[in-house]
Amino acid sequence: MELRTEVLIIGGGLAGLCSAIHLSRAGKQVVLIEKNTYPQHKVCGEYISNEVLPYLQYLDADPAVLSPSQISRVQISNISGKSFEAELPLGGFGISRYRLDEYLYHQAIQAGCVVIHDKVQSLQYIHDHFEVQTLEKTFLAKVVLGAYGKRAPLDQGLQRPFIKVKSPWLAVKAHYRGSHPTNLVALHNFPGGYCGVSKVEDDVINLCYLVNYESFKPYRNISEHREQVLCSNPHLKHILEDSDMLFEEPMSISQVSFARKEKVHDHVLMIGDAAGLIHPLCGNGMSMAIHAAGICVNLVIKYLEGHIGSRKLLEQSYVEQWNKHFKTRMEMGKLLSGILLKPTRAEFVMNVLVKFPGLFQPIARRTHGGPLLL
Repeated sequence: MELRTEVLIIGGGLAGLCSAIHLSRAGKQVVLIEKNTYPQHKVCGEYISNEVLPYLQYLDADPAVLSPSQISRVQISNISGKSFEAELPLGGFGISRYRLDEYLYHQAIQAGCVVIHDKVQSLQYIHDHFEVQTLEKTFLAKVVLGAYGKRAPLDQGLQRPFIKVKSPWLAVKAHYRGSHPTNLVALHNFPGGYCGVSKVEDDVINLCYLVNYESFKPYRNISEHREQVLCSNPHLKHILEDSDMLFEEPMSISQVSFARKEKVHDHVLMIGDAAGLIHPLCGNGMSMAIHAAGICVNLVIKYLEGHIGSRKLLEQSYVEQWNKHFKTRMEMGKLLSGILLKPTRAEFVMNVLVKFPGLFQPIARRTHGGPLLL
């Protein structure tokens, strides 16, 4: 049996769920397919820039009801522990994906979205519509949004170029109970990587780091690498030794790719990490996923209502808007990552920031956007 819908969304993370809420509240038929159930922990920095707060409020999905931590300052340290601290231009909030994704899921259901827990097996574009096959059903859709995250089997099925290139990055995340300023998001460098630390709801510390696999490989496991490498930075050593892990084991994902990804592939509009992943040191991957959803959905609504006259124009408009809002951020993230992962360069930049603190604000603005208003 074939089931029809105007829009089908593959993936129920931040970008997928925000798109589902927005489209459903606009009166469109929406089916969202997500292979996992809620709630689930995810490997994520769990800090969101306030640039997307107006958009979440517009969706009637204000995260304030979840009591997130309010974050207004940033601290950056190099391998030796030399640090710099400053005000964040817009500020932000800390909220776990465990709590936020479940909240947005219920908001999507209330808005009228049909959520199906299943796995997409194949996707084809035929005669101006999509045929999407899951383990249990076949769907026909006018528009498909790809919101399935950093890397998925579907990328192989679609033969996306980036999936053929092996990535050297491993990401690790865990929650802790301990002392850390509630209003502070910290970025601490260590040999081969960097670690983000900030509070989420319930006074819990989220610690998430990215490490080059070659530098991780000499160690037997995550625990040994944490003790021998992360703790070489005195700030991380203090946090890890004075805090209790709330997970039985840290979560990890490999093959985290920062390669260029097409924003439209086989007519599927890619959003969130499926469209491109910014280096975590910029601290705004979550806000970019939400922001991209707003940009994409606005265009999709115009297309469905006849204000954008063709699929080609829809796709061109989306790529243009994505690049306008995010291309500079991605380039700056790559540049900063290249600097901070080289100890001598990081030392130089740290000395400059300590001496000229006013330079931080323009750098931060190059990796963040203004408030998203619709």
